[in-house]
Amino acid sequence: MILELEKELTPEGRTQLIRRLKAQRCDCRELPAVEGTQRIGILGKAGMSEEEIGRLPGVARVVRVTTPYKLVGRQMHPQDTLVRVRDVLVGGENLCVIAGPCAVESLEQALTIAREVKQAGATLFRGGAFKPRTSPYSFQGLEEDGLKILAEVRETLGLPVVTEMTSPSQADLIFKYVDVVQIGARNMQNFELLKCAGRMGKPVLLKRGLAGTIEEWLMSAEYILSEGDGQVILCERGIRTFEPYTRNTLDLSAIPVIKKLTHLPIVIDPSHATGMREKVSPMARAAVAAGADGIMVEVHHDPPRALSDGAQSLYPAQFRQLMRDLYVIAPVIGKRLDFSHMDRVRTIGRRAQEAGNAKPRAGFMGRIGSFSHKACQQYFADAVEAVSLPTFRSIFAAIREGRIDYGVIPIENSLSGSIHESYDLLREYDLRILGELTIRITQNLLARPGAELEGIRRVLSHPQGFEQCRRFLSQFDWEQVAVSDTAAAAERVRDEENPALAAIANQSAAEHYGLTVLVPGIEDNPRNFTRFVVVGREPIEPRKATKSSLLCSARNEPGALFSILEVFAANRVNMIKLESRPIPGEPWRYLFYIDVEADLEAPEMDAVRRAIEEKSEFFKLLGCYGNG
Repeated sequence: MILELEKELTPEGRTQLIRRLKAQRCDCRELPAVEGTQRIGILGKAGMSEEEIGRLPGVARVVRVTTPYKLVGRQMHPQDTLVRVRDVLVGGENLCVIAGPCAVESLEQALTIAREVKQAGATLFRGGAFKPRTSPYSFQGLEEDGLKILAEVRETLGLPVVTEMTSPSQADLIFKYVDVVQIGARNMQNFELLKCAGRMGKPVLLKRGLAGTIEEWLMSAEYILSEGDGQVILCERGIRTFEPYTRNTLDLSAIPVIKKLTHLPIVIDPSHATGMREKVSPMARAAVAAGADGIMVEVHHDPPRALSDGAQSLYPAQFRQLMRDLYVIAPVIGKRLDFSHMDRVRTIGRRAQEAGNAKPRAGFMGRIGSFSHKACQQYFADAVEAVSLPTFRSIFAAIREGRIDYGVIPIENSLSGSIHESYDLLREYDLRILGELTIRITQNLLARPGAELEGIRRVLSHPQGFEQCRRFLSQFDWEQVAVSDTAAAAERVRDEENPALAAIANQSAAEHYGLTVLVPGIEDNPRNFTRFVVVGREPIEPRKATKSSLLCSARNEPGALFSILEVFAANRVNMIKLESRPIPGEPWRYLFYIDVEADLEAPEMDAVRRAIEEKSEFFKLLGCYGNG
């Protein structure tokens, strides 16, 4: 059961309540607060009746948990869990890719494959050291020697490592060498092994059994969580059916089911599900499209000679192609595959540690749940403290004054065009563009739980939200009220107890403010994307730039703009954006925004940059950065 506590209950009163419950043999668990309400969970059979517990001082309400899995379910833990594996978050805004061979065969083999998958964008490295095989005569793994190789891969390349534990007797070795403990399909209901893994204090990747139902799978996760470890990743790897054309049947329908039933992240293993190389990539793409938080793929540089599961292992070139495909698919479901995310997070953490500073801060405009907040989360994950600020200008001012380190601002929308205020501020302030990302903009009609579409009379949103949903709104005679951002609209709907009030905002805002999605996907054009840029004083990561943004103005003479653009053409520099903008305060004079696919600060581009400066009346390089 869940105990919702009185809002005025003091920390001392909460402590006394827990002490009294434990004295009555109640297994009490701290639960995250929901909308400011403190909560305590009670597991198992309590020594007091529900009525007696409800009468205890400090208890406002007792809520019965209806599912057999208590800690795994969303009643006790409504917010999604993010599993941290060193610098990697599983379950967040970025897609997690786990890749490597089925079995560790040698140090040379492991490092060769690890370099390939890391270069392609994998964030975790997998490899088996203890191999449970159907035949006792098959390769059983290198055991401790294999674990040592995995640890060397991590130390050499910085990739956290995942491996399977098959017996509680291996716990000390596994704890010493690896970052994520995998429980394989055959051991999904090995309860002593599950309890052992839960006591180790490391993230656990729990695979679904060959014939396990979803409820049995979640109950196995409950064993791990009941031992105190909340860092569990669920892995769907196919179930045994009568179909012989694949090794197993990959149950992609489990993804939305799991997302509804539990707060734990889910990754998909298409390699073991299909058992055939040519089927792995299609199923991986489908898994991401269905909403998985990540994939787990077997890769080998020489599959015909692999000691285990070579037939289902991708060649490195196939894995690189798959990653490019996932890069395109991820934004459709609100995630991002960021090839440089790990390097960025490590660089930020190292700089803060060297300077003896606290976690850096990144500003975004609007409230939690806005698209700008989502962009900040996708780019930085939890490497920074996200700071809500009221305006674009306040973000630039806060960076200049040293109150924050970075800013995330929208600069262009695929439908409505450039956001000129952002460009004006880049011209005015001495800051640089450090990176960029693109987010798909999806709008939904949100309302309080229990509200109905027929009862809506007034709708709130940002003016751009109204503009993007004009076709949907034309069906209704609703009053439209503009607010500062879409998340602010959702917040007001939550705070005003009015079933006739609705908001246009994204899914994140609905989840954060406890609203119901009345109508999903109401934007006029599904191909609606916003490009965000990250601004700051100095580059975050030492990586080669692939793109440059600049502002310039042409002299008032014939062919002035042509002479500027001619420099790019003559030097084979691809220009991907050109837009004019009136100069504020100078009527009939214009600035030009230009984006090119080149690093204009690279030594080989010195002559190009100087030529542009000489031909321009005004020139400012806004930044050189990577776009992946």
